[in-house]
Amino acid sequence: MTQDVLGSGKRSLRPLSGVLAAMAVSLTGTRVSAVALPWFVLVTTGSATRTGLVAFCEMTPYVAVKAFTGPLVDRIGPRAVSWTTDLASATAAAAVPLFHAVDLLSFPLLLALVALIGAVRGPGDLAKEVMVPEAAERGGVPLERATGLSGVTERLASTIGPAVGGSLVALLGPLTGLVVNAGCFALGSVIIALALPRGMGHAIEEAPSQAGETEPGYWRRFGEGFTFLRGELLLLTVTVMVGVTNLLDAGFTTVLMPVWAKESANGPAAIGLMGTVAGAAAVAGSLVASLAAHRLRRRVVFFTGFLLAGAPRFLILASHAPTGAVLAVFAVSGFGSGFLNPMLGAVLFERVPRRMLGRVSALGDSLAWAGIPLGGLAAGAAVASVGLSPVLLAGGAAYFLTTNLTGLRPEWREMDRASGRDARDRQPEEAGQSSSANLT
Repeated sequence: MTQDVLGSGKRSLRPLSGVLAAMAVSLTGTRVSAVALPWFVLVTTGSATRTGLVAFCEMTPYVAVKAFTGPLVDRIGPRAVSWTTDLASATAAAAVPLFHAVDLLSFPLLLALVALIGAVRGPGDLAKEVMVPEAAERGGVPLERATGLSGVTERLASTIGPAVGGSLVALLGPLTGLVVNAGCFALGSVIIALALPRGMGHAIEEAPSQAGETEPGYWRRFGEGFTFLRGELLLLTVTVMVGVTNLLDAGFTTVLMPVWAKESANGPAAIGLMGTVAGAAAVAGSLVASLAAHRLRRRVVFFTGFLLAGAPRFLILASHAPTGAVLAVFAVSGFGSGFLNPMLGAVLFERVPRRMLGRVSALGDSLAWAGIPLGGLAAGAAVASVGLSPVLLAGGAAYFLTTNLTGLRPEWREMDRASGRDARDRQPEEAGQSSSANLT
């Protein structure tokens, strides 16, 4: 038994560091690809619609597969799911430049490969998220601080990834960025498989609900997760709102920013610079959240963050403002966005029992991400029909109305209340129960 096993009474930061490191490298690769892949499609096809179609084909499997793998993550264990899916992602990502090099990369084949990447990336991302509370507990790290550090890691990836992606695309071409993406996934797989302590990230045994019953099967686990999420009105409302904003964000990053960069003659380096500025500011916001989140009123911080992070980005690009003004707005937006995920992560981990974390997180994430595949597709079609500026203005208005009108619902008051339902304090006998508690 290693020193990191919970029962030993000794604490170590190694588990949390390992999970965060794996997150960092895989997310950085994804952010590099987010610059390289749309630019590759845009410059080789000249079509904003095809660029959006590629994003659709990657994110649709991501959302669909992630929704149904939650029970498997709970049953198999997040560690095994994480390293195997990262390895599969690395293989599929490496195949894109390989087939292009031998002149075999047709557009349908590209769509198939990005669909495969999305299908295996979803479970991998979920598995790493699920390991955060266990890693925090092993290290004696407060949950809100751990989710804050997870947010910092994501924001660092959002800072480094676009900068590296933009530079690689400008200097060496977009396919180099896809090679880097494959390497990052491979490294993430190695970190999870080898660097985490033994005994971490395995499945939690579930007791049967009645005497004589066997361990619950896949569909029963899935149903328990659905019932739990449906009964948690705060989590459900958050999920729906974030689903709309994610749709708008997807269209913005996969289509509207590349089209703006091309039409303004700023090129891919500008995309990388904007992403880097926003990411650096988001790191600062996440650091503040990780240090002070437990002292802040979550609801006020949450909606202020969305007010800064959403509509201003759309409006500044539509205004044809100089580059300095664009970067300033992206910095403010990034700082606001840095507070969002730490708040959301803490609320989720407090309310969901550890044994159900995989399935509930998978369902919530999939619902929140359901609009992402349509975001790029809709943005590409809209730009082709009416042009860039009207789409940017409409997107900014939709973002503002979605976040502000949703905030009027009464269940948001639950965000500021002491939970008393922290999953870390739940008793073992809860393992056979499903919850449909109403928070309002």
